[in-house]
Order: sequence, then C-alpha cells, then structure tokens
Amino acid sequence: MALDIKPTRSELIKLKKKIKLAKSGYNLLKKKRDGLILEFFEILKKAKTLRQELTEEYKVAIERINMARAVEGDITLKSLAMAVTQTPEIHLQTKNIMGVVVPNIESTGLQKAAIERGYGVYASSALVDDAASAFEKVVEKVILAAEIETSMKKLLNEIEKTKRRVNALEFAVIPQMEQVAAFIRLRLEEMERESIFRLKRIKSRLKGQSRQKKKGMIRPNGTG
Repeated sequence: MALDIKPTRSELIKLKKKIKLAKSGYNLLKKKRDGLILEFFEILKKAKTLRQELTEEYKVAIERINMARAVEGDITLKSLAMAVTQTPEIHLQTKNIMGVVVPNIESTGLQKAAIERGYGVYASSALVDDAASAFEKVVEKVILAAEIETSMKKLLNEIEKTKRRVNALEFAVIPQMEQVAAFIRLRLEEMERESIFRLKRIKSRLKGQSRQKKKGMIRPNGTG
C-alpha cells in the first residue's frame, strides 16, 4: 500500500483525515455492536420465558384434547372442527431496532368465546370448549415465538456483520493507514535531511569559491 502513495505532505494530510474518519466509524460501529448485543440478550430472556410458557400451554392443550377425544370421540371432534369457518387474522408489520428491521406480528381473533367458534353451543361440550380454548392460547404463543425468534436471528446476523467490520477496521484498515502515514513521515524527514545536507554543501562550495576569488584578487607584493 505504501508503494502506491506518493510521500508528499498533501498525501499525509489526506491520510490523516482518512484515519480520523476510520477511527470515528470504528467507535460508532463498536457502540452499535454493543447496543445490538444488549438488545439480543434482552430478547433472549423473553424467548426463554416464552418457550417455557409455550411448552406448558401445549401440555395443557394435549391433556384437554385427549380428555375430549375420550368422552366425545374422534368423529365428533372432526365434525366440530370442520364447522369452524372463521380463521384468525395476522398482520405482519416491522419495527426498527438500531437499524435492524425485525417483524412485528399483530393478531386478532385468536381467542374466541364458545358461541363465536362456529360449531354451536349445543353441539359441543365443556371439554371441547376447554380444548379449543387451550389450543387458541398455544397458537397465540406460537405467533409470539415466531416474532421473537426471527428478531433474534436478524439481530445475530447484524451483530456478526458489525463485529467483522469492527475487526477489519481495528486490525487491518486503521493499522495499514497508520503504517503508510508513518512511512510518509519517515520519507519526508529523509527528504528534509537530504535537502538540508545539499544546502550545506552548496553553501560550503560558495564559500570556497568566494575565498578563491579573494585570493586571486590579492597581488604577490601585497598591494591591491
């Protein structure tokens, strides 16, 4: 890299500006990386809690559907399930976390009253209603889990990208530019020393010539 740059003061000034800009970018990226890591661990806590809740809700739902199957039978449950016509609505939006676009899922109509499910109050029993309610809660938790886990993946990808940029600036880009700047300063100092040495030689030569002229002007008998 040093071989491609002319060792001039203007190049050194340009390089100093680039180094300053690179260091500023490095500090900003470090702050972004640290902020993203904090956000990731906050979401990770929510994800762990949500996974536990989802597991518990699913266990309850399985127990209730098994009880309903034992009492009502599979054929009755299938016919009641086919009577359900309304489906929950899911609205997919986005939100921004430190420059990272993550999903923001909003759902409506997940948990319904017994009369809203479509299979009729008299056609079902309390066991069927309890099982339906339990699975509605499971679906609600699944949607939340999808939002949180997708956000975690996107944040993790951005953290990795930011870490690579930070490392590139810290261990490659900035050190290389500083090395080139040091090379230019060294060459400028050498050129300055060479210039001073040449000036001294020229001055010494001029002085020698001046002495010789003075000696030539003086006659042998001492008269001018």
